[in-house]
Amino acid sequence: MSLSGIFARIVAIIGAAALLWRRLQGAAPEPAWGSAPVVPVAKPQGSIPTLKMPTARGWPDGQMPVAARGLKVNAFATGLKHPRWIHVLPNGDVLVAESNQVQGPTRSVFSYAMQATMRRAAALGVSANRITLLRDTDGDGIAEKRQAFMEGLNQPFGMALLGDTFYVGNTDGVVAFPYAPGADRITAPGRKLVSFKPGGHWTRSLLPSPDGKKLYAGVGSLSNIADDGMAVEQGRAAIYELDLAEGSSRIFAGGLRNPVGLAWEPSTGVLWTVVNERDGLGDETPPDYLTSVRDGGFYGWPYCYWGQTVDDRVPQDPAMVAKAITPDYALGGHTASLGLCWMPAGTLPGFPDGMAIGQHGSWNRSTLSGYKLIFVPFENGRPSGPPRDILTGFLAPDEKESYGRPVGVALGPDGSLLMADDVGDVIWRVTGDR
Repeated sequence: MSLSGIFARIVAIIGAAALLWRRLQGAAPEPAWGSAPVVPVAKPQGSIPTLKMPTARGWPDGQMPVAARGLKVNAFATGLKHPRWIHVLPNGDVLVAESNQVQGPTRSVFSYAMQATMRRAAALGVSANRITLLRDTDGDGIAEKRQAFMEGLNQPFGMALLGDTFYVGNTDGVVAFPYAPGADRITAPGRKLVSFKPGGHWTRSLLPSPDGKKLYAGVGSLSNIADDGMAVEQGRAAIYELDLAEGSSRIFAGGLRNPVGLAWEPSTGVLWTVVNERDGLGDETPPDYLTSVRDGGFYGWPYCYWGQTVDDRVPQDPAMVAKAITPDYALGGHTASLGLCWMPAGTLPGFPDGMAIGQHGSWNRSTLSGYKLIFVPFENGRPSGPPRDILTGFLAPDEKESYGRPVGVALGPDGSLLMADDVGDVIWRVTGDR
């Protein structure tokens, strides 16, 4: 066995021992869900936090996610390369960003262990750096046409089309490209509108304003809790607003550790996001969350979480803690809620207005969480009840393998719901079962 293999085995043994020790400390806490969650007191995990992630297996022949009662699911497209995000063009073409996290620096035994675990789970590797076009030419719910729409990008994620301009959220910034209606491919050079620091939380989601004059972009932190100081975190853990006419940009809201999916609630015109919270404080502490986003708002990272609960591991700034806003709706600890889209009533039978959320799944807890596509109902512009499952079955019963992992969600051109699965390399399509 190579030296690196021996090292990896030692790390795995240490991690397994730490996981067993934490399990022996008592039963797992109840999931922290909803508008008034009970967030357990933090139990810092030290230099070797809980590290548990299933091996990426992919879907066995004939197996697929389990749809909730009254729904059915089919593969809209298969054989993709780590599909992460979805955008539907006005002509019904479905664009899929294929990209992945790439190897970063190894600073410690834990970072080595984490990267090895992520590679095994297909969450770290070679990035395709491509956007693929899918087209259902005969209306049967399966894409017959597939071709490269854009190539040579830099970890592309968010996409947006406004008029004759197509925008891509690369990890290092937002780029604008000329677009002709119905185009099957973009090859013209782009124009960078704003630069972002790459590394760390690398995804860059995009969402146009309803009037098409502005563009919003989610930019995650470099590290877990500003581990390398706040200087390298400047301009991160935030949602940006880009004024397309003026060519300017500003931070719209901050203190958001990793804001990924963005969506508008249509009756109020309020911006919402899903945020991945910090690691190393326990299975349910703190919960990831869904929240409305206030202009100028600060949501706590890295100083505090779920309002003004101080994280003692971080050098404190009392003034920032005092202004921290409590999120609207807890989504459970470490669920890695990434995908987000508004789902109008009637999109799926029996589902009212609300948000569809793709939960990529945990790695920093003793019992896995997430790994499902869920729905949060809304009334009067706010979450109004417990979450409901749309798709489950992404994990093996023993939690050792994953068949798939949910990421981006979008309304399909035919009124269905589409979801990217970056372990199964599939775009799933959900409809009523009749």
